[in-house]
Order: sequence, then structure tokens, then C-alpha cells
Amino acid sequence: MAEDTSQQSRFKLLREDGLVRWHTFAEWYRTKWRASRWFRLGNYLAGAVLVGWFVLWVTVIRLLPSADSLLTYQPPLPTMVRGTNGEIVSSYARERRVQLRFVDFPEPMINAFLAAEDKTFWTHGGIDFFGLAGAVADYALKFGSGERARGGSTITQQVAKNILIGDEYSISRKLKEMILARRIEGVLEKQQILELYLNEIPLGRQSFGVQAAARAYFDKDVGELALHEDAFLAILPKAPERYGRAKYESMAIERRNWVLDQMVRNGWATQQAADAAKAMPLGLKPRRAENYTADAGYFLEEVRRQLIDKFGEKAENGPNSVYAGGLWVRTSLDTQLQTAAQNSLRSALLRYSGGRAWHGPIARVDVDGDRWQTELITSNISINYQNWRVGVLLSRSGSTGKVGFSDGATADLIGLPDKIRPGDITAVAPVNSGTYAVRTVPEVSGGMVVQDPQSGRVLAMQGGFDARLGSFNRATQANRQPGSTIKPFVYATALDNGMTPASMVVDGTFCVYQGAALGEKCFRNFGNEGGSGSHTMRWGLEQSRNLMTVRVANDVGMEKVVRTIKNVGIGEYEPYLSMALGAGDTTVLKMVNAYAALADQGRQHAPTLVDYVQDRNGKVILRADNRRCDGCSMPQWDGKPMPRFKPGGKQVMDPRTAYQVVHMLEGVVVRGTAVTLRDLGLPLFGKTGTTSGPTNVWFVGGSPDIIAGVYIGYDQPRSLGGYAQGGRIAAPVFKQLVQETRARWKDIPFRVPEGVRMVKIDRVSGKRVFGGTPENDAAKASVIWEAFKPDTEPKRTAREGEVTAKQAVIDALRRARAARGITDGGAEEAPAEQDFLEEQGGIY
Repeated sequence: MAEDTSQQSRFKLLREDGLVRWHTFAEWYRTKWRASRWFRLGNYLAGAVLVGWFVLWVTVIRLLPSADSLLTYQPPLPTMVRGTNGEIVSSYARERRVQLRFVDFPEPMINAFLAAEDKTFWTHGGIDFFGLAGAVADYALKFGSGERARGGSTITQQVAKNILIGDEYSISRKLKEMILARRIEGVLEKQQILELYLNEIPLGRQSFGVQAAARAYFDKDVGELALHEDAFLAILPKAPERYGRAKYESMAIERRNWVLDQMVRNGWATQQAADAAKAMPLGLKPRRAENYTADAGYFLEEVRRQLIDKFGEKAENGPNSVYAGGLWVRTSLDTQLQTAAQNSLRSALLRYSGGRAWHGPIARVDVDGDRWQTELITSNISINYQNWRVGVLLSRSGSTGKVGFSDGATADLIGLPDKIRPGDITAVAPVNSGTYAVRTVPEVSGGMVVQDPQSGRVLAMQGGFDARLGSFNRATQANRQPGSTIKPFVYATALDNGMTPASMVVDGTFCVYQGAALGEKCFRNFGNEGGSGSHTMRWGLEQSRNLMTVRVANDVGMEKVVRTIKNVGIGEYEPYLSMALGAGDTTVLKMVNAYAALADQGRQHAPTLVDYVQDRNGKVILRADNRRCDGCSMPQWDGKPMPRFKPGGKQVMDPRTAYQVVHMLEGVVVRGTAVTLRDLGLPLFGKTGTTSGPTNVWFVGGSPDIIAGVYIGYDQPRSLGGYAQGGRIAAPVFKQLVQETRARWKDIPFRVPEGVRMVKIDRVSGKRVFGGTPENDAAKASVIWEAFKPDTEPKRTAREGEVTAKQAVIDALRRARAARGITDGGAEEAPAEQDFLEEQGGIY
């Protein structure tokens, strides 16, 4: 109790002592406040500092990003695209960016930038106070003039600006720079700061970082640059879009030489080396796009669309965005087949358009002012065909004029069409030095796809004459009527419903009543030809007879036909008979993928352009083939059968039916509408197609390993002319593709699936025969091998001569048996021999 009283007394004394001290301080403060004006000013100043610091903390410091984020900073990087052989074929980038490590930067380049931007970099703590004072004075002098004051920023401050806070022109931004610079210096080593700077600094021509700029201005890597080139890159941070232009060359040389002098002054270059560098011209290369070995614009644009759908376009869409994620994409693009597909389709379009007049401009720009070059550049229109260029007509006088190009150059233009006007963008080609002539880009267009049927991988894709003229991809985006290329799937339906390739079908008038409003519709063969009697189903497909196809579709039921067409992915159609002749819309890619199912014995793989995608760190984040191989990675063999991948794709058709159709379509190449391909001497199948008008011509087909398809037609469908047929215009496109890539096409026949019986038949009558030698490669072979499912082959038939020959063999057997004295049962055994011969009918 006494102890508690003692503690309370002690606390009371301390409290009273504190109050006495506080009152003493307050009294002193009031006395000083009243007595001294300087004391009052000092308090006002201190209060202002505290309030200012609080406001600065609330408005600036509190909102600053963390400098620690630079430790894990991942710069925006372009997506790099590789072909099937691993070679880089393109990139998706709006900015040129290449990341290097500090050790990769040559010392002369580092010193050039330090001389130009921050000579005290290695010694300051993030802020150069002398430089800052000069910047403040310059700002005061230029205040209100509209001119931008010089920055006075250190390299560390520029890193803060370029990466963390942006390039806003304001005092607050400068404060943020200074604060962050101090923080950065406490987080990163000097080498790390300089590495970030040299990789991120914007240097014009859409390039960020010195490696990208070295490629953009000199077409060199940083390690290949000379001293005068290093000094030029070092001047670019001040005015990147000015010093890189030809009209400011003298300013650029003056600034470059100043940097060289600064390098000498700081001991980073000898006077002799600097003088030699000053004597060099700038040596800048013209602006150019990245050049890659593959000209595959349509293919690559389709890949880009798919990647954006999956990962997003910009950095804010996710860490793996197309234009910032630094993805590595392996595609199925085969550059050899792509080049051949492009050449083949272009040749056909030019052949068809040969002799036709100039049909109009590619686009138009305004040439009244001086912005025509900018408008031409921003139109993104160009062409890559022989020595053609895209230019804009600036003026004309009669049949001559002036043409301007995207690099600012102009030239004389001759042979002007009557319709061309100033402002029209057109294709031109040089005829002699300084003179060009107008060239006509074909108005007709088309699309082509090449695919691997065993995996679904798209190997090549051409969606028009040139992707630089427009991004519309006719291989994937143009919905066209496939015409007779749909017929194999009509016949496949018939084969699944009891018919055979040898079934006889009437090629004759076929009419259907469509109701009171529409009346009767009668179908006709191509060219309005009438019927020709009864023929085998094979002949009807080889000769592409419309009447036979419609009759077959009607007999098996259009509901079944459109179900087959849907199953192979061509499209979903109403069960109208016209759909059996290709009246429904589809794309080249879908048709090629459907034929790929035929070639792969009815197994269909989804068409893919991307094999797999890796993020910037190499991790696979997307794979087209996700099949598992259980046991493939076992450390030691367990003695069981070797592990294998399960078959990919989906079985969409009876393998036997698929082979029967392929076997018939080989006849289209040997004897039918695609006979122009016969002299290639390869095991090929395919089908031509010509739609009403004719507005579209088609060919789809290939080998067991490669399938290709092509259509040609106007974008706004109109007649191609009465002579236009798939066999005349489209099939030669495929032929040129094969000829240009002949080594890629194997001389291996289509594999016959289990359950198919090969039987000799008469090609005309479809009847089974026992004599003769099948000549499937002969155009007019009378006896051929035909593919049948078990128990569907024709009944026993034979020609008169064959029966006589067989009877002679049987009689000889009887005489031989009699001569040997074999009489018991002989009369009964002879019919058994005859039955065996006749039942077997030779070999299948």
C-alpha cells in the first residue's frame, strides 16, 4: 500500500515537471515571437517547408513507382516468328527492340553516350547538380517562349523517365525523375543502369536501344560500328527524328563532331581517331522494313490474328501479348512451298489478266499539298514482284507524268492510261534510268492453301496477289461456291450407302418439281450438255457429270449428303440438290482440309498454322499437338512394347470409303478433267470445279503427303468468261506448284486400308473381268483395278474369249487326269476345279 502511494507521488511529480517545462517553453516561444521579426520569418519558412513537403509527398512521392521494380523489369519486346525449319521468317513489332547485356556493348559506344549525355555518370549519385542548375537557368530564360528547355537529366534520370514515369514536359516530372534517380542508384549497380538505358533509349526510326538503332541506321550490329557511327547514335537522344533525316545532315554532323571532341576531352578517344571520324560522312542507310527470307504476308497475318485472339495485342492485355510479350512462335510455314504457291498463283492471275486494260488505282492520296509522301507511307501499300514499285501520280501531261515514291524520290512516268489521275496510287516498273511505266495489278484474284494431310499443318498460304496491297486473305476469309470440288463427298455418301465405283448411273435429264411457285427445275451438265446414257459412277466423277451427281444425291438422300459435307468441315447446308453441285459457300482452307481427310483414310486433323509458342523465357505456353506419350520419358526400358503416340485427329469417314474416293479421283488426273496433271508422272488425286457463270474456278488435290487447293475469281463475283474452267485455269496453278517443288513430292502410291479388295473390272461397263492387264496409268485402259468393300464387287462375268480360254484349261486338266488313269471321282472333281477357278476369278 505504501509502495503504491510512492509510485503515484512520483508520477505526479513527473507530470507537474513536464507541465512546468511546457509552460516555460511556451512562454519563451511567445516572448521570442513578439520580440523578433526574424524569428517569425524563420517559423513561417519552416512551416512552408513542412507544408510543401507534405503536399509533395501526397501529390508526388506517395504515387511514385517503386525503384525495386527495375530489378525484375521486363521491357516490351516484339514477337519473333520462325518457320518449320527454325529460321526466323518475321516479327510482330511496332517498335524495333533488341535486348543486349552490358558486356555486349562496345566500350567506344558507351563512352560516346557518356560524352554526349552524362560525363559524370560513374561518380554522381543519380543527380548532376551542376547540370541541373544549368537546366533551371535555361528553363527560366525560355519560360513563355514555347521552346523546350534542355533537360539537364543524368542517364539515371532518363532511365526513370523512359521506364517508370514517361516523358511529360513539366516541373513535376523533373521532381519525380530526381527522386526516382536517387532511389534507382540505391537499388541498381551502375552497369545495370547503363544496360537499361542503352536498351531502352528511343533513337528514332521506331528503334529503341542502340542495337535496334544500329540496324535501323547502318544495317550493322553494335560490335561492327565505327567510331563516327557510335558518335552519331549518341546524338540521337536529343532529337532522334531530326538528326536522322537527310535535310538535317549538316546539323547532325556538327553535333556528332561535338561528341567526338567531348570524347577526346574526357580521354575516351585520341585526337587522331576523332579527326579521322570527323572526316567520315554520316553514311545512313535509307529507311527500310525488316527483310526476311519468306514472303508470306497472308500466312503471317493469319498467325498474328490467331495469336492476338489467344494472348492479346498490347502489354495491358497480359504478359504474353503479341506486341510486348517477346514471344517465340514456331509455325508450320514451309518457305519453299510458300514461294512456289505465291509464284504459281501470281502466274495464273497474270496469265488470265494479260492484255486487259488498267482497271483503276490501288488507292488514292491527296497530292495538292506536300503531304503526299507521308500519306503514301501511312497507307502501308507496297508490292514485292520482280522490279515493280508502288508510287503515286503527282501530275500528268498527256500520256506522261511524274510519279512519287515513299522515300521521297520522283521519276518520269510514261504510258499513262486514260483513266489515271493525279493522286492515284498504282504499280510501276522501270523501263530505263529515271523513267517508269504503269503496270496493272490483276483485278482477278484468288487463294491457295498447301497442307500436310497427316497432321493438319498448313505449309503455305497465299491469299491474293500480294499481302502488301491489302490484308484480305482469300484463302481463309473469302466464302466462295466450290462447284464440282464438292462432288467427291456426294459420291462418298453413295459409297457408304450401298453403291460402288462400278455402279451404273444414268447420265440423263433429271428434273425435280419445286412447288407451285417455283415450278420444275431441270439440271444440266456443264456447258448445257445433255445426257449420254448409263455410265459407271467412277466415269461420272472423272468427267464431272452434273446429271449423274444429282441423280446419285437424290437416290441416297440429300440429308445424308449434307451430313457428310458437314462431317468433313466444309459447311452446314440445307438439303437442296443444288448443294450437291457446290452451290453452298466455303473457303479454300476448308476444302483443302476436307480433301486431306480423304488422303489420310478418313482421319481429319484440324488445320493449324502454329506448332507451339514460347514465352520470353522459353517456356512453352501453347502447343498444337497436345497428345501424350506415356512412357516416352522413362529412364530405362521396361521391356514392354515401345510407347507410341495415339493417332491424332478425328475419324470423319470410313477409311475404305475414303480410299475408294481417292482411287476414283486418281482417274480424274489420268483420264478426267484434270488430265493436264498426268504428265507429272506422280500418284496424284484431285478434282476440278467450275461454278455457274463461270464465277469461280477450282482445283483441290495432291499426294499422300501434300494436299493443295486453289480458287480464282473476282472479289465481287462476275463471269470469268465462257472458256474459264477449273481444268484450264486452276489445275495449272497446282501443276506449277509441283514443278517448282518436284523433290518434295514422293513417288509413293496411296496406301490401301484394311478391308478393301482390288478387283479387275471393265472401265466402261463396270463389269468384272478375268483377263487383260490393268493399266491404271493409261488414259484409255479398258481394264483397270477398282476398289471395293467386301462382298460389293460385281458378280462373275467374263468376255467370250476369256470363257473359251478357261474351258480349254479345264478340258486339258480332264485329259491329263484321264491319261494318268484317274477315273474314280474324276467326273465329280472336274467341276470342283472349275468352281475354284470361277469363284476366285483370278487375283483381286
